[in-house]
Amino acid sequence: MSVSTFSPPVPTELMPREKMALSGAASLRDEELLAIFLRTGVSGCSVQALSAQLLQKHGSLRELGLRNIEELSEEKGMGIAKACQLLAAFELGARATREGMQGTSLDDPETIYRFLAPQMVSFQTEHLWVLLLDTQCRLLAVEEISHGGLSQTLAHPREILGPVISRKAHGFIIAHNHPSGNPQPSQADREVTRRIQEAAALMQVLFLDHLIIGRGAGENLPYYSFRENNEWN
Repeated sequence: MSVSTFSPPVPTELMPREKMALSGAASLRDEELLAIFLRTGVSGCSVQALSAQLLQKHGSLRELGLRNIEELSEEKGMGIAKACQLLAAFELGARATREGMQGTSLDDPETIYRFLAPQMVSFQTEHLWVLLLDTQCRLLAVEEISHGGLSQTLAHPREILGPVISRKAHGFIIAHNHPSGNPQPSQADREVTRRIQEAAALMQVLFLDHLIIGRGAGENLPYYSFRENNEWN
């Protein structure tokens, strides 16, 4: 006599954790994933309703991830602890994306942007990074050179060339973000680029590009490449 087994359907009212355990993380909607991090709601508002409200207010997970701790902690049902936990999750995702591109040749602006954007677009102040590359334009290391105020961060060419020379990199790219989201270069950006070009030529080091990371809008590119725009000596 054979015994048949019966697997009941997954009830739609399952909480996100139970749903993930049964069907995997990919089966969860954005608000359900968010609810797992928030864990609890507030009086009169469930954690899933709270998550849905956050996403509706900010428009997307990406926009939510661009908020800083102070902004998130002031949201309904959040506080410092939940804000830190949520931003830590976004940061882990950004780093995982970058790790997944290890070994990729960073030989064109779009690829460089995809490599850097998951982390750099969330910065509320300007950060300047130097990407050290081997002979095939594959990443050796990323060094943060400086970070500054809301509008600009400055770096002397020796601060950029120092790690390039000490790590014996074949070449390098510099990149910095514009917190405003507009990647168009300022006159200061152009001046810094020119000085680094001169210093790199003097030291006989290959300077491949300077990329400004923004967010773009409409048909506008979310980045600006000095080399791609023929601002290169």
